[in-house]
Amino acid sequence: MTGRWLEHRVTQDEAGRTVQEILTGPMQVSRRMIQKLTRAHGILLNRRPPFLGRTVKVGDLISARVQHDEEPGLEPVEMPLSIIHQDDDVLVLDKPPGILVHPTSPEQRETLAHGVAHHFARHGVKARVRPVHRIDRDTSGLVLFANSALAHQRLDKQLRDGGIGRVYLALVDGAMDGDEGVIDAPIARDPKNPNLRAVRPNGEPARTRWRVAERFPAATLLELELETGRTHQIRVHMLHSGHPILGDRQYGRAGLKLIGRQALHAARLTFHHPTTGAPVEFTAPLPSDMAQAIERLRGDVMGQAMSQPGE
Repeated sequence: MTGRWLEHRVTQDEAGRTVQEILTGPMQVSRRMIQKLTRAHGILLNRRPPFLGRTVKVGDLISARVQHDEEPGLEPVEMPLSIIHQDDDVLVLDKPPGILVHPTSPEQRETLAHGVAHHFARHGVKARVRPVHRIDRDTSGLVLFANSALAHQRLDKQLRDGGIGRVYLALVDGAMDGDEGVIDAPIARDPKNPNLRAVRPNGEPARTRWRVAERFPAATLLELELETGRTHQIRVHMLHSGHPILGDRQYGRAGLKLIGRQALHAARLTFHHPTTGAPVEFTAPLPSDMAQAIERLRGDVMGQAMSQPGE
C-alpha cells in the first residue's frame, strides 16, 4: 500500500452496513471522491479491493487512500512564504497584500498558489495545490490550503456549512453608529461593472457581523466576521453601510493618502482539522502598512491623509 491511507475498523453498531455506507458515514468520504478512489483502486476491505455494496462485519478494516503522488497543477515559482502552520493535511499561510491567491488566467504565474507549488517541490511533497478559500489581491492575511483531496473535500464542506470561521480587521471611513451589529444585504454583480459587486435585491444572501475594536476622530477599526463568503463581501457591505474601507480604490476611494491599498486583513481562522476533527485556531499579525496607518490615526495626524478622498 503506497501513499497515505485512512483506516476504519468496523464496530458492532456498524456491522451489516455496506462498504459505501461506512465510507460516506463514519469515514466522511464524499460519493464523488469514492468514485475517484474506486477508479484508482484506492479503497480496500481487509487489504483487498471490495464491491462497494458488500456488507461488513465487526472487526473488518476499511481503507481509503487519502493521499498519493500528484502533480502540483501549477508551475513552481520561488517566492517567500510566511507559513503559520503546516502538517500532512493543511497549510496555513499569511498572504502579503498585492498577490493573488491563485491564477485567474493562464498567463498569471506569480500567485500564492505558484509559491506553494515551489514549496511542495522543495520539500518533496507530491501534492496538488488546493486552496480552500481565497482573499482579494490587496487583502492581507490568512489563507488555508489542503494537502490532499480528502482534506480538501472535508474542509470545503466545512466552508459551505459555515464551519470555518474567518475574522478580519478593517479600517473604515467615519464613525460607526453603535458598538456591534450585522449587515444582512444580498450581493450580486454590479450591472455597471461585471468585475465588481453591489448590494442588489436579487443577489445571493450575504451576512457580515461587525464589532468596533477602536475609534478614531474620522475612522473606525472594525473586527468583522463572515457568515457567508460572497466575492468582495466585506468591501461591498462596508460601502453599503456608508463606511467604505480606507484605501479601497474600487469601493469608496476614501483615505487613499493614509494607506495604499484596502485596509483589510484576514486576522483569525478557525476550523476543525480534517483528519483529527480537533478545533484549531490560527492568527496573523497586522502587516506593517495597516499598523502604521493605525498609529497615524491614534496620533490624530490624519488631516491631510483623510482629506480629498478621490486623490
